[in-house]
Amino acid sequence: MTANSHAGSVSGSARARPRLAPILVLVALGTLPFSTGIAAEPGSDKPAGTEVKNATGGALQDRSSKSPAEALFVEKCGMCHRQMGMGTVILARRVDPSKAMLETRTDLTSVYVIQAARAGIGNMPRMQRGEVSDAQLETIARYLAKAPK
Repeated sequence: MTANSHAGSVSGSARARPRLAPILVLVALGTLPFSTGIAAEPGSDKPAGTEVKNATGGALQDRSSKSPAEALFVEKCGMCHRQMGMGTVILARRVDPSKAMLETRTDLTSVYVIQAARAGIGNMPRMQRGEVSDAQLETIARYLAKAPK
């Protein structure tokens, strides 16, 4: 028997056998919910699996605005600097919590806001001109410097 004829007979017999691996995978997947305990309880309205609850009790961040300047702040800064934002949470740990919300502060100047945004401060990364233009940043800085008291 030559090497070629032997190789041909092996591959021929492998083709003749049914492939059990895909069948075993399907069987295992079909029984997985029953064997691991992740199936829903019979008669339960709860979905199967782990239930994850919103840590904030379902509250959503306020993304509303009353002026074009506030809308720009919400668009460019609000994700971090409105309620429940990472910037607000970190500031509340570092300063008096009443000063954590930038929009309610009375001690911000336009120059300070622009400097903090362009250079970054603490955990806040610097905001490049490609993200927020100079004109947009000046509008946001004026808005925060005149924030409702």
